[in-house]
Amino acid sequence: MKATATKIRLQTNEDNQVELVLTLKENRLQVQKEAVELKGIIESGKQLVVEIKQYRQKRSLDANSYMWLLLSEMAAVMKTTKDELYLIMLERYGIFTHVVVKPNVVDKVKQEWRTVRELGEVNINGKTGIQLQCFFGSHLYDTKEFSVLLEGIISEAKDLGIEVISENEKHLLLVEWGK
Repeated sequence: MKATATKIRLQTNEDNQVELVLTLKENRLQVQKEAVELKGIIESGKQLVVEIKQYRQKRSLDANSYMWLLLSEMAAVMKTTKDELYLIMLERYGIFTHVVVKPNVVDKVKQEWRTVRELGEVNINGKTGIQLQCFFGSHLYDTKEFSVLLEGIISEAKDLGIEVISENEKHLLLVEWGK
């Protein structure tokens, strides 16, 4: 079961065990159905794993579609492909991590990431490694990270003379991420 909680309350039962009571946004009938299934699992002697974490808005498909539309229009002007341009935009506005790898596995690491920039050799404890800057694909971005990427693409599209959505339309697009 996956649900969004709007309230949380801590209490203890008669055996002095901690109980967590959540108020959920989801449809009552759907929650009841799933809760009955989960209760059955527990009653059969098995345990459940529960993870509760802060809600993060997902980006909308409309925002993703708009990004690819702009990339297509920009690629036509720049005489490249939208996929090549996407990788360039990831390097300019995307999120990344640094890794150091053995020289013989650089090519394999590059196959696992959307785009990788080689930063050069490093020496760690007397061993030579290659430092890489590895960029995540935008499908892994949260709303804030995707917003930065989209803002960068919009800005560059404007610089190329491509018509972009208005600030109001952009605001509405971003609001949709929360729904």
